Amino acid sequence: MSAISTIRNLGPATEAQFAKAGITTAEELRAMGADVAYLAWLKAGLPAHFIGYYVLVMALQDRPWNDCKGDEKKALRFDALKAQVSASGTVARDAALDFFGVIEGPKRPRP
Repeated sequence: MSAISTIRNLGPATEAQFAKAGITTAEELRAMGADVAYLAWLKAGLPAHFIGYYVLVMALQDRPWNDCKGDEKKALRFDALKAQVSASGTVARDAALDFFGVIEGPKRPRP
């Protein structure tokens, strides 16, 4: 089994975040594909970021991270993935519970 950081464009920080989402190997990540893996990322309460998503898409295609442009970039399903998680209430609920100290979520600055 290979580390996620062996995939082009994905480093140790991304690997650590995916581990929080229960994805621990490059083979597992490749088998899931970008959409399913990023959905797991979001459901784990990790921050949503369009650039991170398209870097993942490019990484799984073994392309430079900034190779995604124009219509290809517009066609990515980032907003649909975010909406799917938001509609389930998972991210909002977990963020609120983390804020009040009921559960531990991703480390981020408190307001």
